Amino acid sequence: MRKILISTTLLLAAALSATAAHALDASETPVVVTPLASRTETASGQPITLPQKNVQVLVSSYEIAPGATLPVHKHPFPRYAYVEGGTLQVTNVETGKSTTYKSGDFIIEMIGQWHQATNVGADPVKLLVIDQVEEGTKNTVLRQ
Repeated sequence: MRKILISTTLLLAAALSATAAHALDASETPVVVTPLASRTETASGQPITLPQKNVQVLVSSYEIAPGATLPVHKHPFPRYAYVEGGTLQVTNVETGKSTTYKSGDFIIEMIGQWHQATNVGADPVKLLVIDQVEEGTKNTVLRQ
């Protein structure tokens, strides 16, 4: 499990740490790396911290219909999302601050803060979501 965590962390760090798109040596390897993000904080300015035991990586795709608003919720563990399509507005209900994300943006969601998201565009929002949780737990808590 430790090797999986280290491998996952290294892959995520490598994907997020590059500063410009570049070929790995296009003459030998037809691979182009395009950096999408490099962050050390969540969307609300918190330092990114990982679960302390038995880390499990969950990968999901989400599709949010135009005009749909997700219920108020929070995440106890890190959640990362790549916006594949659409326009999503995320509002921290504790501070009232909203941020709008569009296709190609990378979101590092706030941890332990109540927020909600609304598809503010005419097209479905498509997200690739990566969660890092303590094994066997969920990463979304709905406000009652």
